[in-house]
Amino acid sequence: QVQLVESGGGLVQAGGSLRLSCVASGFTFSTYTMGWFRQAPGKEREFLGGINWTGSITYYAESVKGRFTISRDNTKKTAYLQMSSLKPEDTAVYYCAKSRKIYSVGEFDLWGQGTQVTVSS
Repeated sequence: QVQLVESGGGLVQAGGSLRLSCVASGFTFSTYTMGWFRQAPGKEREFLGGINWTGSITYYAESVKGRFTISRDNTKKTAYLQMSSLKPEDTAVYYCAKSRKIYSVGEFDLWGQGTQVTVSS
């Protein structure tokens, strides 16, 4: 079964750091671009950034650029989102996703169940 499982969320103070993990199964992980999204209550899902199949290329939304870092370990079939200098505005459910096509930076077609990140002021 194709599946993505996020973990690592929790409660953190403003200015703190947190690392999220996304474990993939059921597909050839190393051939897909992986992305991270978040969704706050009452708001639409927001794209945060992505990483290509080898990890040689990463790209980020302006809202998190310089604070968040995306990485991946293809041997462990895991993508990561390292978050630092967290702000209360970062509070949301965080999701990882895979690209629709292999060797592509196109649309995403699968999301995990999400992990809650809460940043206190």
